[in-house]
Amino acid sequence: MPEKCADPAAARLTQAAACAGGDLGRGGWMSVLSAVLWLPQAALVASVLSGLLDGTATDRTIWLAAGGFAALGLLRAAIQALSDRVLVEAVDHVLARERAELIATQGRRSPMSSGPGSAAVAALASEKLAMLAPFLTRYRPSSLRVRVLPLVIWGVSLWHSWAVAVILLVAGPLIPMFMALVGMAARDASERQMDEIGSLNTLLMERLNALVDIRLLAAAPRVVAQFEGQADALRQRTMAVLRVAFLSSTVLELFSALGVALVAVYVGFALLGQIGFGAWTTPLTVREGIFLLLLAPEFFQPLRDLAAAWHDKAAATAVARDLVEIEADTPSALLGSGVAVAPMSGPPSISARGVRVAVAPGQVVSYPDFDLPAGRTCALIGPSGRGKTVLMSALAGLVPIAGGQITVAGQRLTAETADAWRMRVGWIPQSPHFFAETLQANLRRAAPGATQAELWRALSAVQAEDVVRRLPRGLQTRLGETGTGVSGGEARRLMVARAALGRADVILADEPTANLDSETTAVVTAGLLELARNGASLIVATHDPVLVAQLELRIDLGDVA
Repeated sequence: MPEKCADPAAARLTQAAACAGGDLGRGGWMSVLSAVLWLPQAALVASVLSGLLDGTATDRTIWLAAGGFAALGLLRAAIQALSDRVLVEAVDHVLARERAELIATQGRRSPMSSGPGSAAVAALASEKLAMLAPFLTRYRPSSLRVRVLPLVIWGVSLWHSWAVAVILLVAGPLIPMFMALVGMAARDASERQMDEIGSLNTLLMERLNALVDIRLLAAAPRVVAQFEGQADALRQRTMAVLRVAFLSSTVLELFSALGVALVAVYVGFALLGQIGFGAWTTPLTVREGIFLLLLAPEFFQPLRDLAAAWHDKAAATAVARDLVEIEADTPSALLGSGVAVAPMSGPPSISARGVRVAVAPGQVVSYPDFDLPAGRTCALIGPSGRGKTVLMSALAGLVPIAGGQITVAGQRLTAETADAWRMRVGWIPQSPHFFAETLQANLRRAAPGATQAELWRALSAVQAEDVVRRLPRGLQTRLGETGTGVSGGEARRLMVARAALGRADVILADEPTANLDSETTAVVTAGLLELARNGASLIVATHDPVLVAQLELRIDLGDVA
């Protein structure tokens, strides 16, 4: 019979905890030790009370017992505080490591790679990963105490009374059984809640990106209604999780109360002489009876703690499932490390031989061979969907190739050379993108040391000076991520100006004149050609026949397979 596969989410939780496994284990065992110290405390209380009842207690024995009880209490508190500190520090390490790995992996995801959106990744890194903390600091230590403390208390109870041991043995296993049944519902409810959180974050990002269009189309009421619906759905998912959590606690309290009550009934009748069996020493002594009464609630306390943390495990399992899914989707990564290095030397020529690139899972596109000498201009033409943007991404080292060879500046483009090659490449995207900083800072990303005079010269090359002067704060204006505050054509001009400021040796422009009026198209085209006249190699993916006519070479992708 084939062995049943382990739960991937459970395995992922184990993997997450492994990086701080030593500290998590020490913290858990310290919490066990703190709980076990109740046994000598209970023995001291039972001895004092029995001595008071039979008249054998003296002031000295009472004060000694009280001092011992207080000392053990302080020791328990100190050990528990140390346990909490160790666990919190270990969890901080786990979360920091998980976030760093997630951001590092997703940060190197190629722009052409499919996979979760930035909103989903942000929700996972910020909100969802934090839900691992209660699992590691509460559920895991509680689970360890459940495996140790009830067995210790049961063994001590059996030493004094086999009847009490039988009661605990019958009542104890019922609780994990019902908790397991409730836990299945808790897991499903938590997974639905995690999905709803991700959906709400994705919706928020999409609507923020389309904020200008929403206002122009007077669609704000509809968007607000959509958010209200999503928020209400999240509320319902959250309440479902809470209902399951309360149900698990109720089930536990019911059976633990019954177990403690049965022990109390047996001890009471035994001490009254109504029951003459169940104890190894007959009859049951007062000290033994009080001691067993004090132990019975503590037998169920680890189970109470586990039930209180049961929904923490369900939430952590849902987060682990998201991690498994996002890690199973192996993204196409950038070539190289993605960090700034010294630029590659040599004339920026480009040569492609037998290049094949995966544009989608199971779909590989082959491209024609071509050579682009340094300082020349080239148009990539062909129907939409034939991979023009993918080819430019491959030429920039933004996606790995599935076959063939790309040679740049006389060197093969590989993971070892990609970072140095990209230092000489400027990219003008079809959809302009601005960072959350001033326009001046955005332009200077291409040339951090550029002076004010150089900034204005670059803007002048694409006739963008008036665009900047019309902005509320000029170069100090903060534009939206997609250029809120300027038109699409003006945003394209600013992108060309940034490329001009960077003085890149190779400019890759993706549909730079798409959806522009004739006047703006002429300005953007003139700016691109000015870059070429200044010595840059220019590769443009375009459908614009006027722009194509002004470029020296053409690579037709219409017949690629």
